[in-house]
Amino acid sequence: MVSRVIPVESFDLVIFGGTGDLARRKILPALFRRFCAGQMDQQSRIIGAARSEHDSAEFRDFVAQAIGEFNTGHSYTQEELSGFVERIDYVQIDALGTDGWEELARLTSSERTRAFYFSVAPALFGALAERLHKYGLSDDATRIVVEKPFGRDEASARALNAVLAEHFEESQIYRIDHYLGKETVQNLMAVRFGNMLFEPLWNAQYVDHIQITVAETVGVGGRGEYYDKSGAMRDMVQNHLMQLLCLIAMEPPAKFDHDAVRDEKLKVIRALDIPSVEDIVRGQYAATEDGEPSYLQDVNDPASTTESFIAMKVRISNWRWAGTPIYLRTGKKLKARTSEIAVVFKETPHSIFGPESGRHRNILTIRLQPNEGMDLGVTIKEPGPGGMRLVDVPLDMTFADALGPDADDVPDAYERLIMDVIRGNQTLFMRGDEVEAAWAWADPIIEAWEKNGVKPVPYDAYSTGPEDALMLMHRDGRRWREIKV
Repeated sequence: MVSRVIPVESFDLVIFGGTGDLARRKILPALFRRFCAGQMDQQSRIIGAARSEHDSAEFRDFVAQAIGEFNTGHSYTQEELSGFVERIDYVQIDALGTDGWEELARLTSSERTRAFYFSVAPALFGALAERLHKYGLSDDATRIVVEKPFGRDEASARALNAVLAEHFEESQIYRIDHYLGKETVQNLMAVRFGNMLFEPLWNAQYVDHIQITVAETVGVGGRGEYYDKSGAMRDMVQNHLMQLLCLIAMEPPAKFDHDAVRDEKLKVIRALDIPSVEDIVRGQYAATEDGEPSYLQDVNDPASTTESFIAMKVRISNWRWAGTPIYLRTGKKLKARTSEIAVVFKETPHSIFGPESGRHRNILTIRLQPNEGMDLGVTIKEPGPGGMRLVDVPLDMTFADALGPDADDVPDAYERLIMDVIRGNQTLFMRGDEVEAAWAWADPIIEAWEKNGVKPVPYDAYSTGPEDALMLMHRDGRRWREIKV
């Protein structure tokens, strides 16, 4: 099985913040892999734009170093690297002033698709949008890519959307969430809506509960000052986990069209109930015995009430999901790095095998990282004599196993999403009203925490989180799935 590469039309991609960490680690290596795959034509150009004082030759060296360091798992030739960096230019630019803008205008062409990647702080979005218009760098076909955070509450998200709307139509704005570019996330839609096997069972009548877990082994590290102003709720739940929840729970759209898909996701967000205080657990990782700092030490604030872990039970008030709880869990310095969605189906209404056969459930597991893939747990007879003993075994579809050597050719999230920007396909990007609705749900929860001032509970680093999170499930007669190393 070989993935089919469809070239995109000629483009100019300008990366504001081109010397930043995101460009170095993700954007530039992703573009290089698309170049190696033959998806970029000879006319396409990539232009870095930043405050740093470089010329194009120095920036090309920077790009080559970034690819050498972060293009892990993908082999390439020196000829490919040379061919790619030949397409690179650089402009030293002042986002708040006039320097560099006329030169940028000379380097880009309205005869090609023009995309501008805002890999900068949100405070600069308005200034960049304004200057793109002022210097003739935008037209009806121009696209802008906006990185998160999309505000820190509903009011700031609305203000940010309003600033962008002064200069661009909603159809030109691509709010990027790399989770939506993962192969398994898109396969989730294929599994749900392309197979008669699942969709009739995808409701409260047959699904006992759903678990969504995003666990990280790293702490906040050098991001302490930023993270302490956000926390797991703002940094992960309101965007990444919310998007996964929407794809799991949404109704089938009338067609696979960007607005049709996003309309259905928006309905899910608006149907989400605000969870009670008893249904939310917040935690902060503790220091380790060998001297690794605690969360409070990492953020240099012993009085911080910001969470590095959160677990919650949420409910969706609609006909499909009424009565089916969805459990969300994410945190830092946990046992292993993993992201997965587990759809746990109900037990059979009557077991003909008797109580000695145990409890058995079908579980569809969607793994986002590591080892992207899916498996469906089914109940079979344990081999051997001596009675009807039942065991659960997985029907496994790990991409690396199923695709073999071709698994390396599957584009990563940024590769796919950037190419979708060039194509003008917004299906995997968030719409403005979707972002605002997610904040409208999250704001009352955050405000309640800030009002009561209760500190998150400590938990051991490299564990599965606070004991209170286990009790959140245990009191419902359920258990979290194991975070596997």
